[in-house]
Amino acid sequence: MAQLLILTPAVDSEVLPALSLLSHRTRQIPAEPAQLVNAPSCDLLLVDGRQDLANARSLCKILKTTGLSVPLLLILTEGGLTAVNADWGIDDVILETAGPAEADARIRLAIARQSLDQTSNKIHASGVVIDEASYSAKVHGRPLDLTFKEFELLRFLAGHPSRVFTREQLLSEVWGYDYFGGTRTVDVHVRRLRAKLGDLESLIGTVRNVGYRFNLHEEENENREQPVRS
Repeated sequence: MAQLLILTPAVDSEVLPALSLLSHRTRQIPAEPAQLVNAPSCDLLLVDGRQDLANARSLCKILKTTGLSVPLLLILTEGGLTAVNADWGIDDVILETAGPAEADARIRLAIARQSLDQTSNKIHASGVVIDEASYSAKVHGRPLDLTFKEFELLRFLAGHPSRVFTREQLLSEVWGYDYFGGTRTVDVHVRRLRAKLGDLESLIGTVRNVGYRFNLHEEENENREQPVRS
């Protein structure tokens, strides 16, 4: 069962009749950008484009450009299908006449796709979760305040667990071939990264006279597990 939010100019009407036959929880609010400030949370957002396609298009674009984090579906009449294209920023369309089975399938699939998209760019290793899409990282759920290069360094090392990299290799992979600074910058960033990892600072291991590596927990090594890209 999903939480659905419908943006519609006809708040008091039944926008998508099939929803009344499904178990999803549905709320309707006016189709105005200002209404989104205090909008209730939801798993999926539907925009009513049955009567005013131009308004619906503008609203969909606003929603996407402001960083909408849930799937966006557009409710249309059959005639409205000819006007929709990719630059509207929607995830799917659904006709107002859709039956409950079709409506439920579109809702479930849209939410599932969103979930896969959000996790497909993540690296999980030894309590660290690295989100490549949002350039963020967490340790046991605690957000890490990383600079761009600190994030890049952590992402690269965690993406190649137990493999040792020389300072020169890390400079090339993380800073790029056109970086003219010395290898000491790698040591500085490793020191800062360890400080931010706190109790898990040992995840960034030093191999004397060689370089650095990302250490997996002992139980992960025993099971030969690699960081998971979910």
